[in-house]
Amino acid sequence: MNLALALAFAVLGSVGSVLAAGALLLFCSRTGRAMRLLVSYATGTLLGASLVAMLPAALDRRGDQQVFAAVLAGLMGFFALERLMLWRHAHGGRHEQRDASRELILVGDAVHNLMDGFVIGAAFAEGGALGISTALAVVAHEIAQEVGDLAILLEGGLSGRRALTYNIVSSATTIPAAAIAFAAASLADALTPFVLAVGAASFLYIALADLVPRHHERRTVRSLPVELALIVTGVATIAVLHATA
Repeated sequence: MNLALALAFAVLGSVGSVLAAGALLLFCSRTGRAMRLLVSYATGTLLGASLVAMLPAALDRRGDQQVFAAVLAGLMGFFALERLMLWRHAHGGRHEQRDASRELILVGDAVHNLMDGFVIGAAFAEGGALGISTALAVVAHEIAQEVGDLAILLEGGLSGRRALTYNIVSSATTIPAAAIAFAAASLADALTPFVLAVGAASFLYIALADLVPRHHERRTVRSLPVELALIVTGVATIAVLHATA
């Protein structure tokens, strides 16, 4: 019974969260200004998810040297991955950077949802009540995260349907991860800190290497207060959801 609940909540936390985020974005205009504002909010959610939620959780489970080594390896790995993507998309100009950024956000989302699946499965292995409360916290967090991810994909030039489809596919890693974690709770517990660390590295890299430079491209001071406010709002959203989990 608990396995069925774990899988049901894994579907809700992955596909359900993406669909909920997509519904929220329907209320947002596709104008350039609206998308820039959403990318600012996305920058905050990525920084919050990595520095407020994922890294502290990894450090609680494993020594700091191992965790930061995994973060460093992740940052170097994503740097190499983006360079390979840029090489593969070498058609010139800004378009290739956006292609790479889109793919990186999908890779990072897949890693993050893999971690969520491990957490959900391990929680349900301990008991139904713990599993449900943990899964609900994951769903709440994922809706906020997926709003930012979809905004980045849309700003990168994808159509609404393609952005939604790609995000659902990358989020589906939650489902097999939940099943594996439920069946092998002790193994999942050993892997979780490293999954968290690599996921945090991916979000840090995307936020600082890909999204922040986009803000600087405008080179206007007038938009700075609004952008900072939205970044702080994104961080605060993750912090509040994490504190109430």
